[in-house]
Amino acid sequence: MLRVTKLTDYATVVLTVLAARPDLVLSASELAEQAGLEVPTVAKVLKPLAQAGLVASFRGANGGYRLARPATEITLIEIVEAMEGPLAMTECSVQDGLCGIEHACGIRANWRRINDVVAEALANVSLAQMLQPPAHTRSRIPVRLAQS
Repeated sequence: MLRVTKLTDYATVVLTVLAARPDLVLSASELAEQAGLEVPTVAKVLKPLAQAGLVASFRGANGGYRLARPATEITLIEIVEAMEGPLAMTECSVQDGLCGIEHACGIRANWRRINDVVAEALANVSLAQMLQPPAHTRSRIPVRLAQS
């Protein structure tokens, strides 16, 4: 099963709390309360988000966190990569030389195409869009890759 980690999911939840209140600086405990998460978990996700430049931190009595830039300018691919590193469906999707059979592999190019499609889909969804309720529910539509 392909899925993001719990921490990436929690990071997205924390960021949506900040996106819903862009004019406020919220402490880790306030974020935890509003996100329904434990304070240590929120603290754990804030560090890589700050390192990636997605949140800005402020020290002092009124310190806390807020988005480093507007939610419309933060994409899901940035969040995933801040928490998990570069998106890679397989070891060879991003970097050469990590697989012992890559010299004889006939499907590597197709995994790279799939990796690119997933990355593009995540890059096309902003944090602001994650705040929006879904426009409508639709059934699962199978994805078909173009045949070359």
